[in-house]
Amino acid sequence: MRPARPLTAVAVACGVLLCAAGVTGLAIVSQAGHGPAPAGPAPFVPVPFVPVPHGRAAAPLAATANRAVARPADLIIPAIGVRAAVIRLGITAAGTLQVPSTTTVAGWYAGSPRPGEIGSSVIAGHVDSYLGPGVFFRLRTLRPAAKIYVRRADGTLAVFAVTEVRTYPKDRFPAAAVYGPVPDAQLRLITCGGNFDPGLRSYLSNVVVYAVLLASSGRRPGSVAPDR
Repeated sequence: MRPARPLTAVAVACGVLLCAAGVTGLAIVSQAGHGPAPAGPAPFVPVPFVPVPHGRAAAPLAATANRAVARPADLIIPAIGVRAAVIRLGITAAGTLQVPSTTTVAGWYAGSPRPGEIGSSVIAGHVDSYLGPGVFFRLRTLRPAAKIYVRRADGTLAVFAVTEVRTYPKDRFPAAAVYGPVPDAQLRLITCGGNFDPGLRSYLSNVVVYAVLLASSGRRPGSVAPDR
């Protein structure tokens, strides 16, 4: 487990960062001269079937553990049809979070703990673009107890359960709650949401999913039981 970065530095960078991520993520939209979706009722988009992954579930680390955790490689959320590669995100020269270069992948903020380490691991993704839904298009529809699977580079699965889904105005983003220290392994999934402002060409809010790491589940130690 790597030492956490100072809360103040992360909160300032990331509090602005996800506002910036919303604007930057829609840069293609403004270049094309379109909003994220046409006016009127949103078209029906069926939820893709994504099976529950199988593999060795990683046991939770103790707060005093100093064992290395493999980097995240894939994100799977069967309840909302998400199966996406996870790329590494850093901080730009302007002090904001880099954003994924496409809407089809998710990005792990490398300044946060790796999924399964003690602390709040942060994964961000686009909600949509003028081309259509992004990886986190349905994020706001997740419900408590839904499972989130992070497959890591060593093949292990970190299995999380959703505890809460919140939407915050970007000017009141709770950086301390999202990025602050916690006593166990947790996950934050973040995207844009709320109303879309055509003048600003940006969403006005952020959707944040809070989740906690589960102990190994299933009948055999180290196995993951299907939840669907």
